[in-house]
Amino acid sequence: MGANIKYKDSVFSFLFSDPDLLRELYGALEGVSLPSDIPVTINTLQDVLFKDRINDISFEIGDKLVILIEHQSTINPNIALRLLIYIARIYEKIVGEKNIYASRLIHIPRPEFFVLYNGVSPYPDEKRIKLSDAFASELLPEIGKNISLALELEVRVININQGRNKEIAERCKTLWEYSAFIEKVREIEKETENLEGAVRKAVIYCRDHDILKEFLEKNATEVLNMLMTEWNWDDALTYRYEEGIEEGMEKGREEGRTEVARNLLSVGSSYEFVSKITGLDIQTITSLSSNTIREPLKTGCF
Repeated sequence: MGANIKYKDSVFSFLFSDPDLLRELYGALEGVSLPSDIPVTINTLQDVLFKDRINDISFEIGDKLVILIEHQSTINPNIALRLLIYIARIYEKIVGEKNIYASRLIHIPRPEFFVLYNGVSPYPDEKRIKLSDAFASELLPEIGKNISLALELEVRVININQGRNKEIAERCKTLWEYSAFIEKVREIEKETENLEGAVRKAVIYCRDHDILKEFLEKNATEVLNMLMTEWNWDDALTYRYEEGIEEGMEKGREEGRTEVARNLLSVGSSYEFVSKITGLDIQTITSLSSNTIREPLKTGCF
């Protein structure tokens, strides 16, 4: 079964699109019990964080604006920057037609950011990723690290795989069942090497063992389509990323050799010496030489 990359939802966001479940999940993440009358308003944006698929949920609960992302592949180190862009657009949506240039203060909900990690690579129970980690500081070393930040954003990355963060799992039964379902899919896929068959068998197993039973009974076909899309898309992105790194490294090495060759030629180095240093062939070096301004040979230069 091929991946339908136009599908916009994921099993996670589909499952937790219920305000009551979001209230339960948020309470579990914060370690608190929330009254059932606290309103939850979902305001997820489309096509912002992920270009061809969406697996994030944005919602307001009380006076807070919570961004949740379920992540099944390697955690992106730029997630704080991506969330900064995202939260600005969410606020734009919330403010709407209000005049932000007016003299009256516009009140906005306080943001909180969570990434729920469900990948296969080892990851700690919890890690915090800060926007300030990306700030360049080499240009002004004399300022040091003890300055106040004009802008900060912190993301809590929480490992929700089976056996991790048990207190959170105990507080939110649906989250535990979701992780158990994903774990069962991976377990069967590893044995059969067939993703579609693994999803089908995992759905049957979990329904029979009262794991997301009602959800899977109602949405078995949608779950199959979503998970096939989601996991095939993750595989494609991972392959593309790794392939891009390899191509980039090779391109970088080639550009580096070319730049070294030009520098050596500019100070009068022989073609043979340039070839020995860079590994470029004489024909390529000759071509570079015709486009390089050669400086007078100086004492001590090659």
